Amino acid sequence: MTALPPRAAPGAVPGAAPGAAPGAVPGATHGARRRGAERGVVMLLATLIAFQPLSTDLYLPSLPSIAAELGVDAGAVQSTLSAYILAFALTQLLAGPLSDRFGRRPVALGGIASYVAGSLLAASAGSLALLIAGRLLQAVGTCCTVVCARAIVRDRCDPATGARRLSQAMSWVALVPLVAPVAGGLVAGHLGWRATFATMAAFGLAAAFVCTRGLRESNRSPDPLAIRPGPMLANYAAVLRSRTWLGFTLVGTAMYWGLFAFLAESAFVIGAVHGLSPAAFGLALSAVTGGFLLGTLSVRRVLPRLGVQRTLSLATGLAAASGCAMLALALAGVEHVAAILVPQCAFVFAHGLSQAAWQAGSIAPFPRTAGAAAAMTGFVQNATAACAGALIGWLHDGSATPLAAMVCSAGLAAALVARTLVRRHGGVDAPARG
Repeated sequence: MTALPPRAAPGAVPGAAPGAAPGAVPGATHGARRRGAERGVVMLLATLIAFQPLSTDLYLPSLPSIAAELGVDAGAVQSTLSAYILAFALTQLLAGPLSDRFGRRPVALGGIASYVAGSLLAASAGSLALLIAGRLLQAVGTCCTVVCARAIVRDRCDPATGARRLSQAMSWVALVPLVAPVAGGLVAGHLGWRATFATMAAFGLAAAFVCTRGLRESNRSPDPLAIRPGPMLANYAAVLRSRTWLGFTLVGTAMYWGLFAFLAESAFVIGAVHGLSPAAFGLALSAVTGGFLLGTLSVRRVLPRLGVQRTLSLATGLAAASGCAMLALALAGVEHVAAILVPQCAFVFAHGLSQAAWQAGSIAPFPRTAGAAAAMTGFVQNATAACAGALIGWLHDGSATPLAAMVCSAGLAAALVARTLVRRHGGVDAPARG
């Protein structure tokens, strides 16, 4: 005698799993879990990337106080930013291959440990040399987290999806430069500049807890030869030969040039020249970086409609226009603080609009060596940014003209590359290499 199937519960959907709730849609639970997992990945990416803006924006309001307490001039204290960026650039050349060899998770966790150690050393530094040493350790840690975050995106996603995931993560990361200058100004004003580095250490410890529990390995095919000199140099040579990589990387490099020139000089031009307190400067910087948040939110709508190349053309055109406006106002002798803040707000909006596109595009041709590609991209960008910080310190004359000239040149260069190299070689759907 054939057994009859069990009677479905009232309201149950045919084909639903036994025990499913009445009215449940087949696959709905699976879809909800998948969306939850994707949100978790986005938040982990945001946590790893957030080390970079936190390391600069939180302590910028403290630069004049650091200079006064340590007995150094503006150019010397700006070297703490330039040294950080240069070390960040150089260390990536090793962090990328290490993540290709051993995986993203151990390299990211090791980087967080280095960051916490550097933050504590900087908080207790009694000299400029010790402060720079702490910043170097912070840079080593930050480069590991950022390189691994970009490589994780390439491990898990195709280029178009990767750009969307990065844009989602960057929307959260954008809250850091929005809040950090205000928080840094308040902390420095009430507790002193050392407390800002203690705050960075606390963030690192919280990130270590989150990543230890939630970060899973995404590199399913580790390359045992990735850190051997010969194969490592061959991987980097393959990256450097890619015109697709070059175009997207140069766009990002130009945008970083303008951004870090502003970060290095703003405390002295906006804060010192216009007489703003650390807290007021933090509010001004937060208002500017609010443009970055708007840019990262806008790209989530713009990118699916325009695609990567047209999005970059739009963003870099805006960056060029804002840089030209800032330089024109400076040359005209307009000394109001808004003559700097408003054009820079437009520039960082363009930066937020473009960042996910050029980051995803630069590593798209290299699915098997995403760590090396992300590392070389970061090296070029941050080495150039370090030069920008050093140059703006050398050009510092108490006026806004050097800063405006740097931002203007950055916007024009980004727009030129987007309309030449990226337009000709920026197709990210070409057959993968590397």
